[in-house]
Amino acid sequence: MKKLLCLFCFIFFVTVTFSQSSIVSQKGDLVKIMISPQSANFKNKIGEKVNFNVALYKFGKLLNDVTIYYEAGPETMKPQNTGYLNLKGGQGIIKADMMNQAGFLRCYVSYEENGYKYENTATAGINPEKIKPTVRIPADFKKFWSANLKSLSEVPINPKLTLMPEKCTHKVDVYKVCLDNIAVVGSHKTHVYGILCIPKSEKKLPAILNVPGAGVRSYNGLVKWAEKGYITFQIGIHGIPVDLYDSQIYDDLNKGALWRYSFYNIDSKDNYYMKRVFLSCIRAIDFIYSLKEFDGENMGVIGGSQGGALSIVTGSLDNRIKALVSYYPAMCDMEGYLHNRAGGWPHMFNVGFITSDEKIKVAAYYDVVNFAKNLTIPGFYAFGYNDNVCPPTSVCAAINCISAPKTVHIYYDTSHWSYKEESDAGFRWLCKQLKK
Repeated sequence: MKKLLCLFCFIFFVTVTFSQSSIVSQKGDLVKIMISPQSANFKNKIGEKVNFNVALYKFGKLLNDVTIYYEAGPETMKPQNTGYLNLKGGQGIIKADMMNQAGFLRCYVSYEENGYKYENTATAGINPEKIKPTVRIPADFKKFWSANLKSLSEVPINPKLTLMPEKCTHKVDVYKVCLDNIAVVGSHKTHVYGILCIPKSEKKLPAILNVPGAGVRSYNGLVKWAEKGYITFQIGIHGIPVDLYDSQIYDDLNKGALWRYSFYNIDSKDNYYMKRVFLSCIRAIDFIYSLKEFDGENMGVIGGSQGGALSIVTGSLDNRIKALVSYYPAMCDMEGYLHNRAGGWPHMFNVGFITSDEKIKVAAYYDVVNFAKNLTIPGFYAFGYNDNVCPPTSVCAAINCISAPKTVHIYYDTSHWSYKEESDAGFRWLCKQLKK
């Protein structure tokens, strides 16, 4: 009996020990590069020298007498300073120079050991509140989009809903949805596909439209959000079903027919790929307003990256939206590269793309900056200083133009991703805006 008791105690000790260990330990690089601007709030002034603190850790201790490589300069531009720095005691200061205009100065650091390369980046804002857009709004901007909205309104929604029993829960019914959308070529209509989640409730409910980031993929619907009492509609933007079980189809499209779709027909404002995409979001709103379960008033839109752009566009074009959440929005101030600074995704005016006056002219009709200027509803905006897909210079160019109420959250060390706390903050904010 004593032996069995001892064995039980040993097993319990080992189980608890390993269980606790799995909770407190974190996966990551063997060597961790810690880097940040010396300024306390990650901000510097125009003309002020910017320095970065850097330290290397291994097993939680500073590495001694190691050499790092660094590059520093305006984000996405050619580095102004490059070099090697020996870190005595594992710590040092990188003197990164200054900027003579508002923007972001980025410092990249790498270190090699035993054939492995470790990297990290930090970015300092240079009077980011003073960043102004380079893109100008076309004289007929409002007229152009009003005409397209009118054309969309003349197309019947013709919704087709199919229950998806395998996705339903005891609280939520889930449907795949197909809607008619505008024609692109001749009289051939297109479609909007998405996943609709409706809480099982006798009450009229608020709704949330989720617009997608870039790429081609399937969607599962936002069941967890619906379980909190919100109708949710998650859409795709390519006019193809979003519930195909063979994911290879999406991969093939992403690498084939829809590769760099955001460049398609950029020399024609009437035929540019993103026109149908923008109008797809409005069509989704039309559909939600047709639902008997919707309260007919409280509706918000949320998305990140391309979805962050679509959130701003949708909130600007349609006054039925009451609030928006936009994480690191794309398509902001895309002309930036033509003015020797970072431009927004899809970086169509960066080195390697054939630029023309017509392309520049057309892009202005789709630049998020010009939609941001017309916003009248409250918005939640979040982004990171290290974003290399939607550069913060481009994001600030749009946010700084917004005169409507705005809540801005900056997560200084993130690149093109979100902390869970960041995502939760946006959702909580949106819920407060949509009175239940």
